[in-house]
Amino acid sequence: MRYLKASDGTRLAWAESGTGELVVKAANWLTHLEFEWQSPVWRHWIQFFSANCRFVRYDERGCGMSDWQAGTLTLDQWTADLESVVDAARPDRPFTLLGISQGAAACIRYAIQHPDRVARLILYGGYAHGAFKRHAPAGAATYRAMIDLARLAWGQENATFRQVFTSRFIPGGSHEQLDWFNELCLRSTDGESAARLFEARAVLDITDLLPKVRTPTLILHARNDEVVQIEEGRLLATAIPGAEFIELDSRNHVLLEHEPAWQRFCEAVLPLLRPHAAETDSLFTALSPRERQVLALMYDGLSNIDIAERLTISEKTVRNHVSNVFDKLGVWSRAQAIVFAREHGFGR
Repeated sequence: MRYLKASDGTRLAWAESGTGELVVKAANWLTHLEFEWQSPVWRHWIQFFSANCRFVRYDERGCGMSDWQAGTLTLDQWTADLESVVDAARPDRPFTLLGISQGAAACIRYAIQHPDRVARLILYGGYAHGAFKRHAPAGAATYRAMIDLARLAWGQENATFRQVFTSRFIPGGSHEQLDWFNELCLRSTDGESAARLFEARAVLDITDLLPKVRTPTLILHARNDEVVQIEEGRLLATAIPGAEFIELDSRNHVLLEHEPAWQRFCEAVLPLLRPHAAETDSLFTALSPRERQVLALMYDGLSNIDIAERLTISEKTVRNHVSNVFDKLGVWSRAQAIVFAREHGFGR
């Protein structure tokens, strides 16, 4: 964990993990750099990116471990904050920007301003129009009510309001995941800051920026996302020249580890995170993202029971994945799989 001062003096918290090609994730709604490592909602995201790149993330102004007295909340300031974090990370070559939800807008603006610094854009659940700009009166009215409720009810012990908010982000979540997201709301910000962040996002409109993007762009969006409708993802893909679009079969705005859509996301993104590792990866291309995870945990010395607990899956499922790893690598035992992985640079 580190801190920096943004262009207006606001203190921003940022962190990095992993090694390899640099990926900087623009800040999105409701993050907490430290709390996320324990998260059944965000942990698999951090683990995936940290295992495959040098992963830099930060808490946005008004949220998490950054200053809650947020100052200006505009796209200009969000982009300047992203630029401050990039400068602190000191990239020595063009890098990847990851924009999730509202973070997509800052990534797009930054890539237009610094086309020589950004190698590629990965945008998930992003949008060009904020809630008040989407020409959906009922949706705008609901959003306005949520802003008012945030000011009044965000910090109450009764989690009824936060549950309404949480259930939109991860409608497919378990009780544990929903409870954790409710707790994240309390840990990440207060009611007034939450309301201001809601309002700032609602008036966003970057449609005029999209044709100006010259950076290779991958756009992924959940088909039945209840927070940002898929039409917004399709708009990004249509207006950004040459953008690739992948539709994911999910209702969740934050993809959960157990759903096939998360595995599809990993399969699509992984080649972009390690563009110079083709020779080593060619030996492991037959492994699915989940089988790679299992092999990595075997490499770290975890038993099947430990792996099952870590990945929140059954021990029987782990055994099946281990058998698949053996078959695909042409080995007969756990020890042989670990030696094979070590000798061929798996995970470097």
